[in-house]
Amino acid sequence: MPLILYDCATAPSPRRARILLAEKGIAHETVQVDLRTGEQLSEAFRAVNPLCTVPVLRTESGLLLTDNAAIAAYVEAQYPQHRLLGVSPAEKAEVASWNWRMEFEGLMAVAEAFRNGSPAMANRALPGPQDHPQIPALAERGVLRTQQFFDMLNERLADRAFIATERFSIADITAVVAVDFARVIKVRVTEAHPHLMRWRAAMAERPSMSL
Repeated sequence: MPLILYDCATAPSPRRARILLAEKGIAHETVQVDLRTGEQLSEAFRAVNPLCTVPVLRTESGLLLTDNAAIAAYVEAQYPQHRLLGVSPAEKAEVASWNWRMEFEGLMAVAEAFRNGSPAMANRALPGPQDHPQIPALAERGVLRTQQFFDMLNERLADRAFIATERFSIADITAVVAVDFARVIKVRVTEAHPHLMRWRAAMAERPSMSL
């Protein structure tokens, strides 16, 4: 059975999985799930993932992995070439810590602003099978948190090439996706963040980042 990624070309979360697989050089098939039309809520997709979210990775044995953490753990163990979760115990810990920060301080902040502020997300303030009403104050807080995230990244990257350790890791993948996703709430990298700008330009030279 081939490796299959349930994807959505316009969404940030499955982009993380696409970049991960590309950096690892792992061949796979792709099934597109159209989030704009609510395909993730269909009975057909619920049979794949009752949480109604992407990405989902169907492994060669048929195991369904329904979040980026599980996908990364499986891929790193099954395909150990080009380690992205760290090599030594200290590296693994540092990458895990920084990747969590990229998720919590970056991706979740942008999602908070977007899902609570965009008319297209009305009653979809949280992903999943249940509807949730928007809270406008959370949209405002999400924008502020995202701006603070950019400030933190710029400071972190002042004297280093990568987010976590001295090599490219999954923390850089998550950070790129968070920084790019912030455009939907009109927060962009500018000259006010020269170190972040330099890092993002360097990341753009990696072929995987065009996915």
